[in-house]
Amino acid sequence: MIRIPFNDAWRVGPLVSVHEAIVVAGAGEEEVTLPHDAMLGGGRSAENSGGPQTGYFRDGKWTYEKQFDVPEEWATKRVTFEFEGVYRDAMVYVNGALAGQWAGGYSRFHVSADPFLQYSRANTVRVDAQAHQDSRWYSGGGLHRPVSVLVGDLVHVTPTGLRVTTPDIDADLATVVAETEIVNEDVCTRVVEVLLQILDAGGEVVASDRAQVTLLAGEGITTHQRAYVQRPSLWSVDSPHLYHASVRLFDDSFVDSGPLDEASTHFGIRTVTADPIRGLRINGETVKLRGGAIHHDNGILGAADFADAAERRVRMLKAAGFNAVRSAHNPMSIALLDACDRLGMLVMDELFDVWTVAKSGDDYSRRFPQWWERDVDSLVAKDFNHPSVIMYSIGNEIIEAGTPHGTRLGRRIADRVRAQDPTRLVTHALQGMYIARDKIPALKAELEQDAAPIRGLNDYLGQVTHLIDALMASPVVGERLAEPASVLDVVGLNYGESRYVLDKEAHPNRVVVGSETFPTKIDRLWQLVTENPHVIGDFTWTAWDFLGEVGTGRHVYPEDQQVHRAPYPWLTAECGDIDIIGQRHPISYYREIVYGLTQTPYLAVRRPREDGYVIKPRAWTWTDVSPSWTFDVPDGSLLHVEAYAAAEEVEFRLNGTTVATVPVGTERNFVAEADVPYAPGLLEVVAYRDGTEVGRSALRTAGEPTHLSLETDRTELGADPQRLVHIDITLIDDSGVLNPNRDTKITIQVDGPGVLQGFGTGAPATEESFLDDSATSFKGRALAIVRATGETGRITVTARAHGLPDASLEIDVVQAPIQHVTREGQK
Repeated sequence: MIRIPFNDAWRVGPLVSVHEAIVVAGAGEEEVTLPHDAMLGGGRSAENSGGPQTGYFRDGKWTYEKQFDVPEEWATKRVTFEFEGVYRDAMVYVNGALAGQWAGGYSRFHVSADPFLQYSRANTVRVDAQAHQDSRWYSGGGLHRPVSVLVGDLVHVTPTGLRVTTPDIDADLATVVAETEIVNEDVCTRVVEVLLQILDAGGEVVASDRAQVTLLAGEGITTHQRAYVQRPSLWSVDSPHLYHASVRLFDDSFVDSGPLDEASTHFGIRTVTADPIRGLRINGETVKLRGGAIHHDNGILGAADFADAAERRVRMLKAAGFNAVRSAHNPMSIALLDACDRLGMLVMDELFDVWTVAKSGDDYSRRFPQWWERDVDSLVAKDFNHPSVIMYSIGNEIIEAGTPHGTRLGRRIADRVRAQDPTRLVTHALQGMYIARDKIPALKAELEQDAAPIRGLNDYLGQVTHLIDALMASPVVGERLAEPASVLDVVGLNYGESRYVLDKEAHPNRVVVGSETFPTKIDRLWQLVTENPHVIGDFTWTAWDFLGEVGTGRHVYPEDQQVHRAPYPWLTAECGDIDIIGQRHPISYYREIVYGLTQTPYLAVRRPREDGYVIKPRAWTWTDVSPSWTFDVPDGSLLHVEAYAAAEEVEFRLNGTTVATVPVGTERNFVAEADVPYAPGLLEVVAYRDGTEVGRSALRTAGEPTHLSLETDRTELGADPQRLVHIDITLIDDSGVLNPNRDTKITIQVDGPGVLQGFGTGAPATEESFLDDSATSFKGRALAIVRATGETGRITVTARAHGLPDASLEIDVVQAPIQHVTREGQK
């Protein structure tokens, strides 16, 4: 089927009842280009909002409407709408008639438009959606992923009908099997020729096959074609080679006519296996998963899903040392999967956060019994051809998972996944706090936690982690895990490292993954991963910070509210290795060193406080340090410095003079600490092993900011409204050193064929909107995202701040190239 982007000229507004509108409710006057997050525009407040779990954004109900022309020739075609994700409870109307619906907010679904179309005239499609007390994190709302119209002949490949596998692979030859689902909606028998071509990354045909197919009227069949690629280039994390499969249908009665229909997809040639002896193997080589969980939002873009934002995120995650991501806790977008395929990032794609027992007021549990099978089918159809996907997760911390009926349901879900895709592993992120929640009071008493003093949230989190460790190691959890674990190829354990060695002895055939873990324990966790073949990897919570679940990993001092969820105007969870605009936190550099990926030490300084209060690493909270030697304190003030290094000792130098030499790992693995008297200038750390220097890094004191620096991830942009450019803005002094202590209001102006799609910072607590053209920098940084409008020309982006000269850069917008091969199976 021919894919036509269907993202421009939508009108959106609040959904009102017929009684409120007097006439049938329609969209508002605001015109938007998809993808669009309607929740961002609804604002935030301490009251009358979704509360801390959703970042204090307001719930909403929205309606989207678009008019489009339907040519007369479409009367002999099949027309289908493809929605990649609508949050939530989507109702789709074509010319006022209900044409389709979908309950979940993250699944791709298709709606047949043919019965409702009016040819040779304008038509209207309307989509209603809502978000209301239904999520434990920021969900966004509306048409947050792209929409397409698929147009095909009466004989056509179904929208998800091309699936490619590579069952036999060696160095000389790979067998490629293409299964193509074809339907004949004509009133007579049709005979078609099916041409399969396999293209390499350069566009050369490297294998092909032809087949003839006879279809009765109304019949659908699936063809099975084999082609053989000689000397295949295998897909892996380090070498993500991609091939393309193209299928074209020709009418056998008209030899010289063009194709009736066509479909294409990219795919990778690779094998995935897991066992407790050799662990996870990609193409026969053992791979340990350096993983991180990620939510679906794109920071200052909200839930709006753009391919360029997805690619930027995957590039930054790989640069930070990750080789795997887990979608939390919902099906990953096509754009993100495409980026993982291209860049070499392994994926655990997750289905559900709830099954039949609710976690919030109006969540998916109410829809689950009627919809779970369709969501499973949608996930598998979306993921099938993506080589980056190695595991499906059937759920996250499902409350009923440890019960007999919960396990039975889990088996049904896993079996439905395997029936459609037997090539991938199935896992489930299991959590003992839910599986054995009835045993928590007794265990707390046994640990004497109720009697232990709690001096604040940090002490509380320390007790929680200790309780989780004890509970996960308890015999009752071991017993209740037995049946749900037996359903899985890989047993996912959330915060369950205390079971790793126990399970190795008690269940020698069990393969385990740390599906969610505390970032502060990565040194011990990675040791367990590397020492135990049956433990295939670790997924930290989280790799990238996100909106909602506010303050999960924040630094709580005695003067702050001692509550787990932070008060308004907190916005983000503040527990990611990387913040919402793409800046790495100190824990990210520590993790990279623990992984053994760098010999360069990292230097950070604790925030000075007169009372000397220290926040220690616990649960999701890292120490309160930053990579800065710019402080408003008197010279000579003792500042506590931390160096992370894979070394035996480090030397701290201030302005060329050694001020401390400290062994590494005395208090914390890979960490050396010292108190250094403050003086402006250059603070260095030099790492040594066996008396030989292995690496060094430095921090330089910044002067007063004198200008704004603008850096872009691209200087040329295709004239496609789906394309984005990201512009990092920093406050720097005359020497180019960032000053994190002089934050100021920055205003952005965009001229030319571009619009400001989002503007903001990594500030975890703010009342500023990402939709405004001004924002207050945070620690000297801000991020502007500009979207192309579809016209060619030159975009000029200008940043202004009081007392500083204007700064600008230019991006050339060129004609977007014609896409010969489109994603997800259609052209």
